[in-house]
Amino acid sequence: MNLKDFHEYYLCAIANLLQTTYDFSMAHGTVIEASGVFYVRYSVGTKISANGKPRPVQKTHRLCSKDDRHHSIKCKAVRILADQFMLSVNQQRQDAEGEDMPIATFWETRYLPWSEEIVVGGRPRRKPSTLKGYKQIWSQHLKAHFGNRTLQQYRAAWGSVFLDGLTASQARNTLRHISALASSIFSRAVAEQRLRGNPWNDVQFPDSAAPSNTPHYTWEEAENVISALVERVDCQLVMALACFAGLRPNEIAALRWEDVDEEWLHIRRGIVGGKLDIPKTRESLRAIPLLPHVLVPLELWRQKTADTSGWIFPSEGTLTTVRIVAPEMQHLAGGPSPVDLHNLVKRVIRPAVEKAKLQWKPIKAGRTGAATAIIERSNGNAALAQAVLGHKSMTTTLAVYKKAISPANLLAGMKALNP
Repeated sequence: MNLKDFHEYYLCAIANLLQTTYDFSMAHGTVIEASGVFYVRYSVGTKISANGKPRPVQKTHRLCSKDDRHHSIKCKAVRILADQFMLSVNQQRQDAEGEDMPIATFWETRYLPWSEEIVVGGRPRRKPSTLKGYKQIWSQHLKAHFGNRTLQQYRAAWGSVFLDGLTASQARNTLRHISALASSIFSRAVAEQRLRGNPWNDVQFPDSAAPSNTPHYTWEEAENVISALVERVDCQLVMALACFAGLRPNEIAALRWEDVDEEWLHIRRGIVGGKLDIPKTRESLRAIPLLPHVLVPLELWRQKTADTSGWIFPSEGTLTTVRIVAPEMQHLAGGPSPVDLHNLVKRVIRPAVEKAKLQWKPIKAGRTGAATAIIERSNGNAALAQAVLGHKSMTTTLAVYKKAISPANLLAGMKALNP
């Protein structure tokens, strides 16, 4: 070791004695030491955390082991290695950011293929139901808004003006779905190092957005609809499952007889866009107590069904392999197919309801009505409604599904306040 190197080594050793946890910060990275090895830590962009706020995404690269030449995070030899590595990282970022492209092109050639990619476990990265919603939002709203704009051209102010302009025609929940997809597209561009940051993080959500006014069946309306379907017990059961058990239409269509026991109905799968898969979230995998309003038509339909070992609502078609997303359900391929619920509604349920001079609302309106009725009839127990509907957050139950209190319950509640 020559005199110059010894002098540098001596100064670094003194610094380490005085401050053993010192980090040398570089322009785009920080040199750290752990277990006798030097690393450089650097940022590769941002991502949205669970609380909805952006946070940096960091990576760590191993530089070298600690030895006589590489003896400190401040020494020249370690600094040169870190600078060389960060120079390559910055060059890659510049190259990636130089590959600007129209947002529409990125959506078609990068984002959609990434979302549809089959990952470990044989499942697509995004569920078919999620992709179906993405494509609808893109075609109806985002495609025209983005137009020929490129990823690097886009500014947050444009997104703020865009959402504000939709408040005249779209409710708050729809705007949130639009905003979520737009942000996800740019987040993916950041992950591919085509952008340094997500401009949608700074988009202002309009305060003037109106709450969603989704239709719902009251308890009494549901009973009248079911009475109008007296000649079709299967259709009575479909509406009872929606209006009193709060099932999603895709969950109703995918029910099998083994999902039913003496007291419980187990939700294990759904069918969206003709494709069979497990439910969207862990909370959607749930068991629901069987109320008499559901149990009665269920038993009547069981008595009329020849085969009680398969689908509760079968069709005459065959379930092909390509229609099954979940690998654990492939054994059902080649057998009967579950009912096309949209077709059943169009052919039988809606005509019978309208013939009885009753207002027809979508089957999903039964789920919304179930949430409202459960909360009202349980003295405000929103947790009960959340569990029945399978929501991850009670905020969804209260903000999206719970509707205004009915006049009858309002009157009864006020009378209960009398001494």
